[in-house]
Amino acid sequence: MTGREYHDAHAGGPAPPHETLSEQKERFERLVLPHLDAAYNLARWLTRNDHDAQDVVQEAVLRAYRFFDGLRGAARPWLLAIVRNSCLTWLQINRPADLAGFDDRAAEPRALEEDGPEAQFARKFDRRMLNEALAALPAQFREVLILRELEDLSYKEIARIADVPIGTVMSRLARARRLLAESLQAISNASGTQVHE
Repeated sequence: MTGREYHDAHAGGPAPPHETLSEQKERFERLVLPHLDAAYNLARWLTRNDHDAQDVVQEAVLRAYRFFDGLRGAARPWLLAIVRNSCLTWLQINRPADLAGFDDRAAEPRALEEDGPEAQFARKFDRRMLNEALAALPAQFREVLILRELEDLSYKEIARIADVPIGTVMSRLARARRLLAESLQAISNASGTQVHE
């Protein structure tokens, strides 16, 4: 196997010429299915419901299989982009209020880069409180935090998934971290827990 053939086989390059349906199915299972947990995780955080996330991921995987011959590059960001778009479509139909203020092209205010407050607060709050604060974030900010902090994707991969410039990813991430910190502080104040920054 040449270096190019290896890259295409492992990075989701073009389908080999004259690929049979069985070979295409095997290649899809090998390249895409290992990323189902990440797909479900993203869908779960965007829809905020286990059952809805399962439905969205099922639809997204069917879409991914249908358009598998269009895969270029790595399979994980490609699948997550399909999941993200499926989630946004589902939310638009079923819960349009969740998308209020979600504008992919809107310019975000420039924020200073700082150590993520989610890392600071995760040590001080239990998981339930952190999950509650994450779930309360607007979808566009929740999305970038999940992709960066839980799925460990690069800014470039997130930009590809969200179909926005890297600068927008960076500003959304900074704003999401700030909103998360504010939300956790509010939860702390409401519960009477003392938080030392």
